[in-house]
Amino acid sequence: VQLQASGGGLVQPGGSLQLLCAASSGIFVSMGWYRQAPGEQRELVANIESDGSTDYADSAKGRFSISRDYAKRTVTLQMNSLKSEDTAVYYCNAVAIVTRKTYWGQGTLVTVSS
Repeated sequence: VQLQASGGGLVQPGGSLQLLCAASSGIFVSMGWYRQAPGEQRELVANIESDGSTDYADSAKGRFSISRDYAKRTVTLQMNSLKSEDTAVYYCNAVAIVTRKTYWGQGTLVTVSS
């Protein structure tokens, strides 16, 4: 299984970005996005379970939205009203439904700056 993340880039404060993660194969009980800022630990941004339930970091609530396309094995993170503190490398994550093995994408850099 390989996870390919895309969509990062440079955006001004208040702007929007959409991150996309595509899995090469597999069926997942959950898919999500984590981020890691310089000098910080990796933290959960948002997660979506196979039943559609979602979980967001407090910092993401009201601004970010996560969704899945089960047929395409993709997970999307729509990020609005971006702030400088959202600057980080964003990693997609998926947990296999049978083995419960966790997979990580390669990371995509999001920079929020004027």
